[in-house]
Amino acid sequence: MTITVAGVKKEVNDGLTVSQLVTDEKVETPQYVTVTVNDDFVKSGQFEETVLKDGDNVEFLYFMGGGR
Repeated sequence: MTITVAGVKKEVNDGLTVSQLVTDEKVETPQYVTVTVNDDFVKSGQFEETVLKDGDNVEFLYFMGGGR
């Protein structure tokens, strides 16, 4: 199946979970990443059970603090 990850189309196996994708994409500091699938936020506790579907659009977001 084909999904889009951070704007790049990728061929992946059926049944791929968000958790597996985070690992496969070698996401830095996965404990701090926020994931959206089709612009809907996925709670970190649901990464293991959220199965991606053909055509899904996945983004990895990192919220940074700081500034003045």
